[in-house]
Amino acid sequence: MATAASELTTPISGDIAESAIEELTDNHPVAVIEAVIASLDTEESAMVSKTGDGHTWKFKYGTVEVFVHLTGESDEDSLTVWSTVLKLPVSDEAKLFRELLELNWSTTLEARFALMGDEIVVVASRPLADIAPGEISRAVTIVATLADENDEPLQANFK
Repeated sequence: MATAASELTTPISGDIAESAIEELTDNHPVAVIEAVIASLDTEESAMVSKTGDGHTWKFKYGTVEVFVHLTGESDEDSLTVWSTVLKLPVSDEAKLFRELLELNWSTTLEARFALMGDEIVVVASRPLADIAPGEISRAVTIVATLADENDEPLQANFK
């Protein structure tokens, strides 16, 4: 699922930001994702990689990098959005994991904190079957926002 940053080389056009997400309702997840990223990516840092595994986008939101992976565009495909907030090891792992579980219960909505290798990430994943443009927008926005709001406090408390 993860794509090396060096493989992300194609810039995303800022022209997409001018299109309203609501206009993209006819099941074109790539267009919706690019519109959402363009609206969130104030630094115009977004890149996309197209491979046999689908599309992977990377963009900067506040202090974090956010990744969006789309395996394809059929009902059987999936959308996964993630962002790293903290790298392990940390000073008090048990306290960190307890705090993350509490945050998962109280603040993460459709996303969640998870362990990916030696990184704590915020992630949201969903199959494409019956997905609406608003759900795509919400997943990307929630992950970006939660990661940006929590990366610095977590790093300050546990590094």
